[in-house]
Amino acid sequence: MFVRSEVKSKIDSIWNKFWSGGIANPLDAIQQITALIFLKLLNENDNKAILQSSFTGEKYVSLFENDKMAKWDNFKELDSETMLETIRDEAFPFIKKYNEGSEFNKSLKDLAFIITKPSLLSETVDGIDQIFDILEEDEEGFMDSLGDMYEYLLSEISSSGKNGQFRTPRHIIQMITSLVNPQIGEKVFDPSCGTAGFLVSAYSHMLQPYTEKGGKLGANLTDTNLWEKLSNETFYGNDSDISMIRISMMNMMLHDISNPHIKQADTLSKGYNEKDMYQVVLANPPFKGSIDKEDQNENFSITSTKTELLFLDLIERVLDIGGRCGVIIPDGVLFGSSKAHKTLRKNLLEKNELKAVIKMPSGVFKPYAGVSTAVLVFVKGGTTSKVWFYDMEADGYSLDDKRNKIEQNDIPDILEQYTKKDTEDYKETKKHFFVDIKDIKDNDFDLSINRYKEIEYEEVEYAPTEDILSEIESLSSDINKDLGELKSLI
Repeated sequence: MFVRSEVKSKIDSIWNKFWSGGIANPLDAIQQITALIFLKLLNENDNKAILQSSFTGEKYVSLFENDKMAKWDNFKELDSETMLETIRDEAFPFIKKYNEGSEFNKSLKDLAFIITKPSLLSETVDGIDQIFDILEEDEEGFMDSLGDMYEYLLSEISSSGKNGQFRTPRHIIQMITSLVNPQIGEKVFDPSCGTAGFLVSAYSHMLQPYTEKGGKLGANLTDTNLWEKLSNETFYGNDSDISMIRISMMNMMLHDISNPHIKQADTLSKGYNEKDMYQVVLANPPFKGSIDKEDQNENFSITSTKTELLFLDLIERVLDIGGRCGVIIPDGVLFGSSKAHKTLRKNLLEKNELKAVIKMPSGVFKPYAGVSTAVLVFVKGGTTSKVWFYDMEADGYSLDDKRNKIEQNDIPDILEQYTKKDTEDYKETKKHFFVDIKDIKDNDFDLSINRYKEIEYEEVEYAPTEDILSEIESLSSDINKDLGELKSLI
């Protein structure tokens, strides 16, 4: 993600204005900012379509034909108080009826306009105008730059540290996406999608083969059928929080995905019964939660109320045979001794092909969580003959609360070794190695890397006992001599 410094400065300024303007909840702020950005994008798209129709002679009816004051170019010229009334009474209602019947439209049903200070609104509108002017100059493509800008905006949710909302670090998302390798034509699902970071990453990954270095993302993809699949039949997600649904919807649409399928749903509840649906699942489900037994879906293969176990069981269910998954789990899932833990691991190994267990350092989610985590990569169906383990010690950032960039980074090596692991070129090391399924079964299906990691003990040679005693006597004599000299001075 590359975001120009002047764009970052504008976004930071807008955030600060919202904070000082009394909208301190980051999710509330980002929903308001997002809706305004979307209004600006609709305005730009409408203007381009009008200009194009004037050249081609094709008839085009403006999006704002019946809602002229909902158009950015019209309301931005108003004084601040009139602008606030117009956006509240005309522009926001316009957004809420945009693309009626779509999942996007449903997610906006209860969106409220909560900005009450005219000065805050006019300053935000002016700031967004300036951001768009800067983005229009970017050579790599306006939509790519707009998507990167929005992801920087979303990063402010995590830096706020409020509401328990913190995003999976982008470089970790990209690593997992690369390991799973989603392709155009596959359905990608995130059962707890948050801001849709994994779905956006999958989209970018799919377009990389069609992108020249430094060029517009997917510029060389000319097959309209594939674009149709990407836009309408590829990206699916659920989240129980309507605020996150709206944000994730906007995130996808600002990355040029016109019809993402993101719904408000509790994927662990009785009302959710999908199975064998998706070719790819990418996820970082909630840790350390629990679900009411009365509301729990009856299709789980384990008996538990722990969300970290239930989500993994759910993922196995919704994947189609041959489907691939990359998921972040807390370390406890790897070695927990309860019946549910053991049954889950047994199913994972005997009914699926567990490709990799990548242990991540505990600082990856700091400063918001210090929990130790791991990444599981598996394919639904078949059985596991051996499991590849990697002990990630560094991810390119310090593992303290500051998370400053550092040189040490195992991620490039993880991606390289994962690709080589089934070839003759692969060589095991202390950091990465295979473990045979028999050894794992003999250890009660334990998947913690420390169970199998070779520990090298360095042999230390000590001097003979007589020499050590002699040295102690010499030291004692020197101490007594020094004490004597001190007493004589008193």
